[in-house]
Parts: sequence; structure tokens; C-alpha cells
Amino acid sequence: MSLSNIFTISGSAMSAQTVRLNTIASNMANVDSAASSADQTYRARKPVFSKMMNDSMRQYGWNNATADNSGAGIGVKVDGIVESDAPLQPRYEPDHPMANEDGYVFYPNVNPMEEMADMMSASRSFQTNVEIMNSAKSMMQKMLTLGQS
Repeated sequence: MSLSNIFTISGSAMSAQTVRLNTIASNMANVDSAASSADQTYRARKPVFSKMMNDSMRQYGWNNATADNSGAGIGVKVDGIVESDAPLQPRYEPDHPMANEDGYVFYPNVNPMEEMADMMSASRSFQTNVEIMNSAKSMMQKMLTLGQS
């Protein structure tokens, strides 16, 4: 694996983790948003990742991709963002301005503790990929000075 390929791998991972962090931020920003019906209530969102397969690798100049796609995928891509199917949180709050005619207010299905754990994981993954890129950059710079004396 060449050092330039490491930049591609780490770059795709950093991009995916950025989407993950933005989705978490959106979930956390809406954790206490209230609505008068289940249809209007914010639902937690999660990104869906998949590994980039050999066809994508060849498109980006990887020469070691196998023709039958039997090799391991390298890199990650975001396939989309899906809404959680977890139940919403209806609460009986008849004095709330957003209460429906039955006195219920609907709150999102966002679990703040789960979101914080996901945020820490995404942040650490992003930082790890930054360190990988910095190491690859340092190795490339050292290779350029090998022939100099």
C-alpha cells in the first residue's frame, strides 16, 4: 500500500466521521424539541456507512484491486442518513403550549447518553485518522530527503 493511498483511506474515514458528528449535533440540538403530534416530532438520525469496494478503488487509481471484487474494501463512504424507528416519547403535559387536545406533548426519540458515546467514538476515530495522515506525511517527507547528503 502506498503512502498516497493512506491519504485516500484516512480522508474518506475523516469525511464519514464528519457526517457522523454533524448528525449527532443535529440530534443533540433537537433532544428537547416538542411537538403536538407524532408526525411533526423530530426523529433521531444515524448515518449509514459502507466500505468502498474494488470498483471504486480502481476508479481512484488503485492498481491492486482485484477484478472479481474479492479483495477487501478500502475506505468508507456514506450511503445515507436514516431516521430511528425507536418510539417517540409522549408525555402528559396539559399546560404545555404544544400539548394536543388530549394533553400530550411528543418528544424526540433521541437518547442523549447514546449520542454522547457516539460523539466520543466519532471524535476519537477522526483524531486517529488525522494522526495516520500526519505520520504518512512525515514518512513522505523523510523519503524525499533519503537521497540528499
